[in-house]
Amino acid sequence: MRVLSLGAGVQSSTLALMIEYGELPMVDCAIFADTQNEPKYVYDWLQYLKSKVSYPVHIISKGNLKEDMLSSKYKFLAIPTYTINSKTGKKGFTMRQCTNEYKIQPIYQKIRRLLGLKKYQRVPKGTMVEMVIGISRDEMVRCKESRLPYIKNNYPLVFDKKFNRGDCMEWLKNHNHPLPKKSACTFCPYHSNDFWLDIKNNDKEMWKEVVEVDRKIRNATRKPEDEVFLHKSYVPLEEADLDPNKDQMDMFNDICDEGTCGV
Repeated sequence: MRVLSLGAGVQSSTLALMIEYGELPMVDCAIFADTQNEPKYVYDWLQYLKSKVSYPVHIISKGNLKEDMLSSKYKFLAIPTYTINSKTGKKGFTMRQCTNEYKIQPIYQKIRRLLGLKKYQRVPKGTMVEMVIGISRDEMVRCKESRLPYIKNNYPLVFDKKFNRGDCMEWLKNHNHPLPKKSACTFCPYHSNDFWLDIKNNDKEMWKEVVEVDRKIRNATRKPEDEVFLHKSYVPLEEADLDPNKDQMDMFNDICDEGTCGV
């Protein structure tokens, strides 16, 4: 089986269309893992892609990440957040579980279902699934081996096409496709100041949502003295300095290396 892990960003969208055009081997399907908290433009883009490819695009979901996170009884946040101790001033960064739990594992589970496996059933010996992933040469640090022995990760943009993100954008333009925006949850702490500023100025509903999430997670840890924030400045999002010239580092390249979100 050959499967495209579809993140719905520039790189995986380029792969999806390259496959359709015969520039890369055909896949049996594409799988998009939905946290149910992507911006509306991501879901619109998914519909656009589905209209352009002939192979199935499966949209799957473990559940609503935001609702699960805010209703947690165990004071545990799946998303990575910035924390500061109100007594000592010590700063930190919480663990990231969202990519694995809401992206990678649901995709693995869908593959098992596509293979016809029941819950807890062993994968038959000799089964091999090729997972095509849209990571480009400028993000090679995100290329990882699969955690499962029967799944082999393949990175055509890196090893076959030798494309960087700019090459993907040029390819899409040359083939008369619009450019998708980066896919990520609306409240992802890895957003740049450019993103935060854009929604603050141009999408009042989304801005209201992310500000509300930021407020609700303020004390959502096991340590009451730790305060939690979405922005690297360790202040409430509505108070943060969103000057792009004082931007956060590019965490999708520097930290978020799971190879699923953002592409």
